[in-house]
Amino acid sequence: MYKYNKILAVIPARGGSKGIARKNIVHIHDKPLIQYTIDAAKDAKYIDKIVVSTDDEEIANISKQCGAEVPFLRPKHLATDTAKTIEVLIHTVEKLNEVGEFYDYLVLLQPTQPIRTSDIIDEAIQTIVDRNEEGLVSISEVSEHPVLIRTMNESGKLQNILNINSTLRRQEFPKYYKVNGSIYINKINDNFTVNTSLNDNNLGFIMDKKYDIDIDEEIDLEFLKVLLENQ
Repeated sequence: MYKYNKILAVIPARGGSKGIARKNIVHIHDKPLIQYTIDAAKDAKYIDKIVVSTDDEEIANISKQCGAEVPFLRPKHLATDTAKTIEVLIHTVEKLNEVGEFYDYLVLLQPTQPIRTSDIIDEAIQTIVDRNEEGLVSISEVSEHPVLIRTMNESGKLQNILNINSTLRRQEFPKYYKVNGSIYINKINDNFTVNTSLNDNNLGFIMDKKYDIDIDEEIDLEFLKVLLENQ
């Protein structure tokens, strides 16, 4: 709880996955991938409840062993490749409401972004509550600056995507950020619906680029191993 606001953390982890089979529970340094996110959420001061939303019994059991709650399994129609994350979150909120549990803010923590700390989560919660905003999304400064990115037309001619002079010194380039997928926070109110676009949350929360890793392919797992060994 932060300033009398109850905070719900939801970690979505379906059984099916592309790229890496069973990636949410693949072991990295003797820990299932999802445990890195559960541990960070458990250590956060302001999170009142941690729910893992999954359709998979094995993931559910591992999540419980790691200290999260799995009060229900996700229905199959919300565990397909086409199911939207916001639909999963709305389902979770509604199921909790049915048993008399109500929260003021929802924190979405994706297990495929495991490099985040409890302090960062708490800082993000403080930021959105103190600013009284509807939605927050974590961002990182881009490495490949869009000033130097081009499109190519059918005749092979290059076209800038930004109307900015690229002869500027790199130090003079304006800063650009990307949504890094690590933390999303939304007020749970009438505006939080299946039409909510999480990536379009308007309050940006800047994270260091060293936390920007998305586990999608085998090479990402190897990179994660190196990062953890160096910490």
